[in-house]
Amino acid sequence: MGPSALRIAGLAERLARLDLTVVDKGDLPTPIPETEKEHDDRKKYVRAIEKVCTKVYQTALESLVEGAMPLLLGGDHSLGAGSVGAASAWAKQTSDKPIGLLWVDAHGDMNTPATTTSGNVHGMPLAALLGKEPAELARIGGMSPKVQPAHVVLIGVRNLDEREKVAVRDSHVHVFTMKDIDRQGIASIAEQAVKLAGAGTAGIHVSLDMDVCDPAIAPGVGTPVKGGLDYREAHTLMEIIADSGLITSLDIVEVNPTLDVRNQTAQLGAELALSALGMKIL
Repeated sequence: MGPSALRIAGLAERLARLDLTVVDKGDLPTPIPETEKEHDDRKKYVRAIEKVCTKVYQTALESLVEGAMPLLLGGDHSLGAGSVGAASAWAKQTSDKPIGLLWVDAHGDMNTPATTTSGNVHGMPLAALLGKEPAELARIGGMSPKVQPAHVVLIGVRNLDEREKVAVRDSHVHVFTMKDIDRQGIASIAEQAVKLAGAGTAGIHVSLDMDVCDPAIAPGVGTPVKGGLDYREAHTLMEIIADSGLITSLDIVEVNPTLDVRNQTAQLGAELALSALGMKIL
C-alpha cells in the first residue's frame, strides 16, 4: 500500500515537471503474511522477504545498468537489502569502487536474529548489508558484504535496542544522532555525511525511512519515534544531498497508509524525493 500512496501523492507527475523522464515499473509481487509461514520467530517471514528483495535487487540493477536512477518505494525497509545491494553491484561493475550509503532512519536496523527482541526483519537490513546475518538477505546478489563501514552514515538515529547499540558501535559506521543534529545543525551534519559517504566511492545510495521525521509531520509509519526531523530539516538534508551530485539511487520507505492522516506521510515522502532529485526553490 505504501507505493500506491506515493503514487496518489503525484510523485511521478511531479518528478516529470523537473524535466526528468519517469518510467514506473510497477509493483513487485509481495505475499501477505496470512499466506506465509514464519518458519523462524527470530527472523519472521525471512524466506518470503528474501524472494522479494532478490526481485528488488534484479530490478534496481537493471535500471542502473540502463543508465537510470532507481527510486524504490515502500513499504518495509527490508527492501534496502535489495536496493543497496544493486547499487553496490553496479558500482563494482562500472567503476570497481564501493558505494556510499546514507541510511536516514530513527532506527539502526542493525539487529540480527541473535540480537532481535521482535524477530521483525525490517530491523535487520543494514546488518545484512554490512555482514553475514540474516544470511538470507546477506547472500542476495552473491556478494557480501555489500557496503563498508567507512562509507556508511546513519542520520537521525534516536531509538536503538540495547544490544543493537553495541552492534552499531562495534561496526564502526558513522552515526549522527538527533542529539548531534540539535547541537550542530542539519546543514553541517548533511555536509559531513555526504563527504563521508562520497569519499572514494562511485556515488551515494540514499535510503530514507520516513520515521526519521517527527510523527507530527509523518504519522503514517509503523514505528514512530518522537523527536525526529522537522519539515525544513528533512528538506534541507535532501537538498544538500542533491547539491552534491553524488546520488545514484533512492529509497522512500516505511509509508503505511493505514496509520496515516489524509496521506500526509506519502505527500511528505514525495516532496522529499523531489528535493533529493534536484527541485530548486529558485
